[in-house]
Amino acid sequence: MELQGARLILILLLIISGFEALSQDCKLVIRGKVIHLENNQTIPGAYIWIEEVKAGAVTDDSGNFIFRNLCPGDYTIKIQFLGHKDIIEEVTLTNSSFNKTFRMEELPTELGGVEVHGHRDAIQTTTAVNALYGSELLEARGENLGESLKRIAGVTTFSTGNTIAKPVIHGLHSNRIMILNNGIRLEGQQWGAEHAPEIDPFLAEEITVIKGAETVRFGPEAMGGVIMVNPGELPTEKKNKTDLYLVGGTNGRMGNLSLSHTGGSEKVKGLGYRVQGSVKRAGNVRSPEYFQGNTGMSEINFSGATGYSNSKLGAELYYSYFNTELGILRDAHTGNLSDLEEIIANGRPFTNPDFTYEINNPKQVVQHHLAKLKTHYHLNSKWKANLQYGFQLNQRQEYDRRRGDLNERASLDLELFTNTLDLFVDHTHENALSGTWGINIIQQANSNVPGTGVTPLIPNYDMLNAGLYLIEKYSKGPLELEGGLRYDYRTVSTARFIGSELEEADLQYNNFTAFFGTYYQISPNLAFRSNLGSAWRPPNVNELFSQGLHHGAAAVEIGDADLDSEKSLKWVNSLEFEGKKSTGELTVYANQIRDYIYLNPTGETFVSLRGTFNVYEYLQANAFFWGVDFSGSYELTESLQAYAKGSIIRARNTETDEFFPFIPSDRMDWGLSYQLDRGSKTHHFNLSNMLVARQKREPVFDLAPAPPGYALFNVGYRYELPFQGNRLNLGLQVQNIFNTEFKEYMNRFRYFTADMGRNLLIKINYQF
Repeated sequence: MELQGARLILILLLIISGFEALSQDCKLVIRGKVIHLENNQTIPGAYIWIEEVKAGAVTDDSGNFIFRNLCPGDYTIKIQFLGHKDIIEEVTLTNSSFNKTFRMEELPTELGGVEVHGHRDAIQTTTAVNALYGSELLEARGENLGESLKRIAGVTTFSTGNTIAKPVIHGLHSNRIMILNNGIRLEGQQWGAEHAPEIDPFLAEEITVIKGAETVRFGPEAMGGVIMVNPGELPTEKKNKTDLYLVGGTNGRMGNLSLSHTGGSEKVKGLGYRVQGSVKRAGNVRSPEYFQGNTGMSEINFSGATGYSNSKLGAELYYSYFNTELGILRDAHTGNLSDLEEIIANGRPFTNPDFTYEINNPKQVVQHHLAKLKTHYHLNSKWKANLQYGFQLNQRQEYDRRRGDLNERASLDLELFTNTLDLFVDHTHENALSGTWGINIIQQANSNVPGTGVTPLIPNYDMLNAGLYLIEKYSKGPLELEGGLRYDYRTVSTARFIGSELEEADLQYNNFTAFFGTYYQISPNLAFRSNLGSAWRPPNVNELFSQGLHHGAAAVEIGDADLDSEKSLKWVNSLEFEGKKSTGELTVYANQIRDYIYLNPTGETFVSLRGTFNVYEYLQANAFFWGVDFSGSYELTESLQAYAKGSIIRARNTETDEFFPFIPSDRMDWGLSYQLDRGSKTHHFNLSNMLVARQKREPVFDLAPAPPGYALFNVGYRYELPFQGNRLNLGLQVQNIFNTEFKEYMNRFRYFTADMGRNLLIKINYQF
């Protein structure tokens, strides 16, 4: 039934496109994208003029422009941008529209042009890409990264309680999803289900999600997709901008403050800087009928960057610091087997705590340092060499409830050092050929800090990964073709004491990966993307060697030293429709994974002095994932718009014909948005309804049946107005208006408690 529904949506989009194309004469389109020749960075604000129709346009933030309702004939396109050579191109339209990527070349510096050199290159890919920016990102401020990304169809979360959430793309998460912090792959202890990404969403001006298999471009850990957290570009001229965010929430009595300032030097042309920081504090989360004990959190974050650029050379230095303390639901740590069985049967805690900001054991304390140095040099107008180095230190401590002085000691104390080095060259040419060739090296050292009094859950290890890759892209009219190839080699050495015996292992992995993709503008309103990519991922150390209590997850995890590397083939197809009043996007994908590694509940329990815990084991099987993401909007009036988005995913063990645990259930988000303009002031209203189905495709065994489906209503209001010559945004959001009690299947603590109840958020943003 689901496949028939996807086909029906596809047919309807094609029919709508056909009707719009036939409804009038002169329905041809000239569409384009304007980027820098030197680095493929998009150019917003470029001016385009078509002489024959006496019409002009300006490129948007993504460098795109479009002219509609054109008749067959000859047209002259002129593109201008300050400090760059004009582009003049003759175009003949017959029975089809025109689409092209235009590459603008900078004028020599002696001509006095304004130099614009971004330090963040645009990622151009033929696979499905979605982004949060502008007003949508503004509405997500105050949420963690995982919760923010749920606004994108096909992206959900795998959570541990209500404060820890990991992004899930097309059913895959953790080490299969790569997160880039300003271009550097984020390396923490991301293997844990309760190990949230160590990143502050406030540092982002744009968050981009790539849904395809991107191991060729980024390496093995990108087999499920990529999340790019991008700060704003550093200015290259005197320009100052300050952003202040204040967010308050009633549930958990949360307070969040963020301040950022960006500036450019007046004396040194091409020199810019940015500083940003945030603090966050929240207490016990409340379900509709009770507080959840020990679920408070606190964060202190900082980032800073400085960069210099001229017509030949560019360099950027970046640093970010993330510090968080997270309480773990106390009721997830039970004293004996009968207590564990009773709380799972009861479905909610037996305790009835009051609200407090105090955080006790069990808890997590995490610090993450990231430093980056990037430089590029233009060899000529077509070739650019790049070097990027990153250093990271991740310190994770997990505390359990222990007796006496041991209660002050961490039960898990890990330090992870990571060095990354990227050397690559970009090339672009007037003949629409562009590409990247490069080498990527990653070195890691992970250590258990002595003194915990507990046998380490995972061993100490050293890892070295080297990858060599090339990607080429060709654009011609409405067609773009892209392909790439990569080879990786990885070594891992592990060691730890079990009692008085030293256990060591030396492992090697290597593999080739490749992809091929295409983008085609079918009609003025319809475009098609297709990307077929192979991917792989070596087993992580925790999957191989976990042997004990994982305190933050309140579970015992058992690894398997004989696990093989995962190998997948993913095919992603997207259809994008853009009409006068409606937009739509449909993504259909299939992902075949050999030797898929998953964490499975055994049904057994482990009893110790610290309590009774469920036992999970890492297993491996061949898997087949497929699904559909859809999103669309329709303009009912000039001010009123309706929208809907959702996802369907299926994942099956092809060896046993059974279902895997922790796969997102079907869901859809629909709503209405209304915008009322009053001169320079704007009122934004929105009403939404999230529908989540019960997960009927459960594994053979689980600790408790999947919870019922649920429906949540949310409402929001934002008032945008000028204030002392700047912009002020005042917002009010109510999540879960009716205080509905529900349990999300993808929450590992659903066995013990319901999810968060009603939450009222007040948001203030002042840009000056």
